[in-house]
Amino acid sequence: MTKLSKNELTTLTQSAFVALGLSPEDAREVAYVLVMAELFGLTTHGVSRVESYGERLRVKGINPTPNITVETCAPSLFKVDGDNAVGPLVGMKCLNVAMLAAKAQGVAVVLARNSNHFGPISPYSLLAAEQGFATIIGSNATTTIAPWGGSDARLGNSPLGFGVPNPKGQPFLLDMAMSVVARAKIRNAFKSGQSIPDTWATDAKGVPTTSPKDALDGFLLPIGGHKGYGLALWVDMLAGLLSGAAYLTHVKSWLDEPDLPQNLGHFFILINTQLLGNSEWLAQRMHDFAAILHDSEAADPQKPVIVPGEIELNKMQDYLQNGIPIDDDLLLLLQNYSKGHFPK
Repeated sequence: MTKLSKNELTTLTQSAFVALGLSPEDAREVAYVLVMAELFGLTTHGVSRVESYGERLRVKGINPTPNITVETCAPSLFKVDGDNAVGPLVGMKCLNVAMLAAKAQGVAVVLARNSNHFGPISPYSLLAAEQGFATIIGSNATTTIAPWGGSDARLGNSPLGFGVPNPKGQPFLLDMAMSVVARAKIRNAFKSGQSIPDTWATDAKGVPTTSPKDALDGFLLPIGGHKGYGLALWVDMLAGLLSGAAYLTHVKSWLDEPDLPQNLGHFFILINTQLLGNSEWLAQRMHDFAAILHDSEAADPQKPVIVPGEIELNKMQDYLQNGIPIDDDLLLLLQNYSKGHFPK
């Protein structure tokens, strides 16, 4: 592992995307989201995405020079057409439109279409929280989950996130997907020869399984059973159906058809908390909210009660002070991409 400063990693990541055809300004926006993911410790959604995004950019499955447009439907309601841009670029455009509108109107809703994987939600939520906005953000995704009781993949493992600012402390940040676990956990269990709980996934016939091999051939199970299934559908209806993007099985797989647009959709809902009360009012309530939770005696003394976002924000402070650890193979990949040296 090699440790890089935030600026070093941002510059390297930006250079990689410029070499892939993005403008320096657009590459900087994408790099911001992916480097923030690294600062939070969300490495699966961090700068390693240069490789998967890059593969699709090189085969024209993603547009490196998009013309992202904004349609005003009402003073606080907007539709964004991403023109098949890199997802984080569309996400940042949506967030900036939403913050500008919510500052004036109190609330804003932005629906995006013609986008791609936009990284983790936490970077957007943190940026909004630092400006005083509470957020509800989500996206749809490639199908990996079967309908409740079904036997084939019909909906995506769509991410959903929430954020609430804290003028004198850490904001509340929740970033989650709709499955009980990520497929990566199942792959790790398969590699190590371990079984998995039957609440994680089903086999190819839709039957819950403890075999990681069968699970990898099957489907992820949603959080909370049928309730998680309903929540996943809500995310897809808002991000996909209402935005004008693809939804459910209409979403293209970037693995099976990397040269075709995915037409993913996102939604950004913002509330201007500064219009609800002054900063002292909100800071006191946020402090009390967290204290009520922290004061609960931990069932396991080694695992104290936490508020969502604490782990990621504490890790960010550590990495900002001591450097962001990057796997040497990933560092070499970033360096090669930044020089325009891509795999054949």
